[in-house]
Amino acid sequence: MNLPAYEYRGLMAEAWDVLRNDTANWADRHFYLAVIRQYGQPVLDVGCGTGRLLLDYMQQGIDIDGVDNSPEMLAICRHKADQLHLQPVLYEQYLECLALPRRYQTILVPSSSLQLITDLAAVEQVMARLYEHMLPGSVIVASFMTLWQAGEPLTSEDEQTAVRAADGVAFRRVARTWFDPVSDSEHTEDVYQKIIAGHVVEEALYRRSPATRSYSQSQARALFERAGFQHVRLLSGFTSDAAKPEDRLFTVMGHKPLVA
Repeated sequence: MNLPAYEYRGLMAEAWDVLRNDTANWADRHFYLAVIRQYGQPVLDVGCGTGRLLLDYMQQGIDIDGVDNSPEMLAICRHKADQLHLQPVLYEQYLECLALPRRYQTILVPSSSLQLITDLAAVEQVMARLYEHMLPGSVIVASFMTLWQAGEPLTSEDEQTAVRAADGVAFRRVARTWFDPVSDSEHTEDVYQKIIAGHVVEEALYRRSPATRSYSQSQARALFERAGFQHVRLLSGFTSDAAKPEDRLFTVMGHKPLVA
């Protein structure tokens, strides 16, 4: 299988936590924790990145592993873990070829990570691999976004700057996106800058075309049902309420049957 080069590298990886700032009270943190407490452990954090959720949950005694395809993001995660005196189990793997040594009671796919897999055949393979890594009667929960709706602009631009508290280094990201309604895909061009004492000391351009696939609620439900998940539910944002038709951010929960 021909796999794309991993995306989160270089300045993008270094700036990731700085630009996201304090994530302690993000709604998904509390939501996924409630799911774990309801459905049980062990847990797999898919696309764990720098360990935003994984390290937080480990500190609460949760048996959780992480998987990501970026060695640079995982290196940052390990560095943060060392500072917290934690020893996480992390796997550097692509989801299309996922092969881990154990099975899980709860699988989390936060940050709309499934939408980064833009090839339709590849995402079907990912769902099959995730299904195989689940215990009978287990649960998988994943967030999705509908990126565009008819009548909205097809292009957008955003700029963000944040300062790293440890050393005063600033990072700037200028993001440009354009959406293709025919393929339901978003294309991106991001410029990252590292700024010291007001001077740009490093700059990198990242282009991804396509970068992200948009999902309607019906498309996301169908993806889970085709993979064999049962009792598929769509929830409004990161709540226990049923998703409303107008929700652009929603979470999908599916169960692996007790008996195949």
